[in-house]
This record gives sequence, structure tokens and C-alpha cells, in this order.
Amino acid sequence: MTSKVTYTGELRTKCLHLRSGDEFITDAPVDNNGLGQAFSPTDTVATGLASCMMTMMGIKARDLEVDLSGSTAEVTKHMAANPRRIAKIEVRMELPSSISEKHRKILENTANTCPVHYSLHPDIEKEIEFYWIK
Repeated sequence: MTSKVTYTGELRTKCLHLRSGDEFITDAPVDNNGLGQAFSPTDTVATGLASCMMTMMGIKARDLEVDLSGSTAEVTKHMAANPRRIAKIEVRMELPSSISEKHRKILENTANTCPVHYSLHPDIEKEIEFYWIK
């Protein structure tokens, strides 16, 4: 088992990662009857895409002996209705400008082939931008 999710009431869950003991909460967003005081479940999905992309890039960067420390990703999630779902995820990555053009291409390909990217439904539009500026 990977995790345990407990409904704590008032449209909130507590999520426990069993191996590490780490926890986070989710809260329904304001536009869906919630308080919006924490990540919503759909926020975690969108954020998971960026996190997975950066993790896979980090593994590849280590193999290439380049450092991605300090890289950031800004995530914007767009919802659709009927049925309510994630329609689009925008990820804007800012990465070190010191990385060579050859390694940039390798790292971008690695990001775009991460497991979460492949796991998301193909109807979810993914707009990924890489800015080598840090």
C-alpha cells in the first residue's frame, strides 16, 4: 500500500504516505463548495506533473553531471465543467542558463516523457514551456 487518505470532514482529507510518514491535507476549492485553504485534489494532480517532470530531469541531470538546483516550475490548472475535470495544465519551468544546448534537449525530452505525463488522460491539454534563464 502506498498511502492512506482519511476524510476529516468539511470537505478536507488528510493524506499519509505510509513509507515516510509524511502528510499533507487537501481542501475543496472555493469554486466547488470548499474553503480553499490547502491544495485541492486536482491541484495535487497538476502539481504532480511538474514535480514528476523535475524529478525525472534531476535523475537525467545527475547522469549528465549537470546541476539543476534552484530550478522552478510554475503550475496553472484550468478546470472544465460537465463533467467537472482538469481541462488544461500549464507548466512554466525556469532552469539554469549554464546548461549546454545538447543537454537542454535531452532534459526537455526527459521531462516530456515522465510517468505522470503519460498517465494523464490525453484530453487534458498540457502546455509546457522551458526557460533556460536562471
